[in-house]
Amino acid sequence: MKILYLEWNSVGRKDLEEAFELEGHRLVRFPVTKATKYGQELENELCMILQKESPDAVFTVDYFPMFSYFCNNHNIRYISWVYDSPHPQLYSTTVVNPCNVIYVFDKELYLKFHSAGIPTVHYMPMAANVKRLDEIDAGMSEPLPFLYDVSFVGSLYLEEGSPFDRMAAFLPEFARGYLDAITAAQMKVHGYNFIQDVLGPVIEDMSVAYPMKNEPGSIEPKEHFYAERIINRRITSVERIDLLDAISRNHTVDFFTQYEAFTLPGLRNHGAVDYYREMPLIFKQSKINLNISMRGIHSGIPLRAIDIMAAGGFLLSNFQADFLDRFVPDEDFVYYESKEDLLQKIDYYLDHEEERKAIARSGHDKVAAEHTYRHRVREMMVVCG
Repeated sequence: MKILYLEWNSVGRKDLEEAFELEGHRLVRFPVTKATKYGQELENELCMILQKESPDAVFTVDYFPMFSYFCNNHNIRYISWVYDSPHPQLYSTTVVNPCNVIYVFDKELYLKFHSAGIPTVHYMPMAANVKRLDEIDAGMSEPLPFLYDVSFVGSLYLEEGSPFDRMAAFLPEFARGYLDAITAAQMKVHGYNFIQDVLGPVIEDMSVAYPMKNEPGSIEPKEHFYAERIINRRITSVERIDLLDAISRNHTVDFFTQYEAFTLPGLRNHGAVDYYREMPLIFKQSKINLNISMRGIHSGIPLRAIDIMAAGGFLLSNFQADFLDRFVPDEDFVYYESKEDLLQKIDYYLDHEEERKAIARSGHDKVAAEHTYRHRVREMMVVCG
């Protein structure tokens, strides 16, 4: 199949493009960015490519309403694989366009679209390039040494300031107290996110304090906007800081993040790392790799978790329901159910090296057997005919 690949600097782009080509597909690359705006000049360029190359489909990582609009008008299939969460563009009126084949990695999100009678959205988990990751330390005479006991690669969502704090400064006292209460309650619950369902009593106060901004054609509900873009983001930040603080009281935590100003006693902040070379080495050289999921990912397996297992790292994660469809707890990975459970499992697996290594090997082999980018490209092409 010939695919017009509208490429931007997405995570894993090189791996995905290689997988398409290894599976026998020809890519016609056209560079875009997330800031690209639709207009006559862009439409003319795309039309010229359609006339010259006659591709069978258009593909993007993440869903872009403007490209769905273009493909629908020109009667060509538009395939997109969404890895951002939340991804507000999914609440565009263009999602129902019959040209669309949209993949999301969160089964609960897929089921919401399915139950609404929208057939253009499909479920497909994330993937990794296991071959590339294996080659990083292939041929070494000795295994890579463990440099870190407990590590976490991720964001605190504080790099550009907190949208919640900006909103809270203008909220009435009752609304602020209400949001603090539901935040505290949600932090105690894993595997089910109820924030969007309970914002009714304060939704108008939030609308005044932090006006909602929507793209043209968006039908995103107010409750979704404030739950996913504001509240869940805040919960994730508070939760990650709380867990990192608790762990660092008894173990050194190595933290890799863009937010270099963050400090805690017992925590070493290494700053940001390169996805392709540095991050896999961290996963390989950490005794325990944490996954603390973004609360906007309701049931899906985050890309971080797949990357950890694919690199041969030991994964200790919060519970996400989609794991149980693809992996076996305590065989391929380990999940925790509370802060106390997390701390106990860190102590246990630091003391049980052979058991920890066996779980890491099993997780790696499961990803290699079923969850590479080549597997996902084949799945896409089956649905796309």
